[in-house]
Amino acid sequence: MKQIHLYIFGIGNVGGTLIDQVLQSHSFFKQQHHIDLRIVGLANSKRVLIDLEGISLDWKEKFGTRSGIRESDSFYKISSLYDATKIAVDATASKEVSLVYPELLENDFNIVTANKIGNTLSQDFYDQIRTVLISKNLQLEYETNVGAGLPIIQSVKDLYSSGEQLFAINGVFSGSLSYIFNRFSEEEKPFSEIVIEALKEGYTEPDPREDLSGNDVARKLLVLAREAGLKLEFDAIQIESLVIPSLRTASLNQFLEEVKSLDPVLQKKKNVLKEGEVLRHLGELDVLNKQLKVSLKAVRKNSAAGQLKGSDGFFEIYSESYATNPLVIKGAGAGKAVTARGLLSDIIKVSKTTQEVLMIR
Repeated sequence: MKQIHLYIFGIGNVGGTLIDQVLQSHSFFKQQHHIDLRIVGLANSKRVLIDLEGISLDWKEKFGTRSGIRESDSFYKISSLYDATKIAVDATASKEVSLVYPELLENDFNIVTANKIGNTLSQDFYDQIRTVLISKNLQLEYETNVGAGLPIIQSVKDLYSSGEQLFAINGVFSGSLSYIFNRFSEEEKPFSEIVIEALKEGYTEPDPREDLSGNDVARKLLVLAREAGLKLEFDAIQIESLVIPSLRTASLNQFLEEVKSLDPVLQKKKNVLKEGEVLRHLGELDVLNKQLKVSLKAVRKNSAAGQLKGSDGFFEIYSESYATNPLVIKGAGAGKAVTARGLLSDIIKVSKTTQEVLMIR
């Protein structure tokens, strides 16, 4: 039975949930997939815990009492000493971790990531990663970059790799903003109060401005644009920010203290809605014209986007085969449980692929 060693960056909402899911399903993976999946490394921004026997259910206590200072080579010191497939799991929203991807690949780590930054840095960085993946015969899986656990990226990949001409991809890209505006359109609560509740429930990024600024949706659009064969940079995206200028460069604590200052602007947008309309935060990718747009719009309540509930995401893919009636994918688009499960699905995908390669050899 092949051992798979997981090294997890980020032990907050998503990372912590993933750890618990892996531990709870350990026996299932051994029985059903013949995979011995062990979490041997945990790291946050400052500290690291290594356990070659595998992290156990008391991992939070051990991380608090036995972790050491995180160094740049903390994982590399031990990873090369064992005959196991290595997977680095990025459950952060950190640019710093993204920039380490080439180094991880050079040290023979496969990568599974929910972090969109690595795939939306410069086109040169994006291409560099793909070149190293091929040369090292390693895998990078990132289905959770768009739509949490929904198969958006795989659908676009499959269409594009089959020679299908993609025309457009539109929809509600952010489960976080779907949750916020579904509630804001229906409830008599201040916008800021719903944002704080969404943050506490783990629906938003750790800094809600990443969602409210439109940057998170823009990154998702860019991920899909590059999957559709376009070579574009982030600054090519037209983005409507919901964060007022005075809060865009403030500290996170200051933003959270002053988030109520967003209420008048958003309430005004709500007040001018016509009967039967609701607010929805939309992403639009025009593949043919290479145009990407993020904006808040009024839509009919009986439209596909207008009928969304909770944190559901909604995606329409138009292509040669789906020119009149688009391929529609809809479902939970945010939340720590579905995102963690999506990461776990990618981990199993990498694990099974490496098993098949070993069997062929």
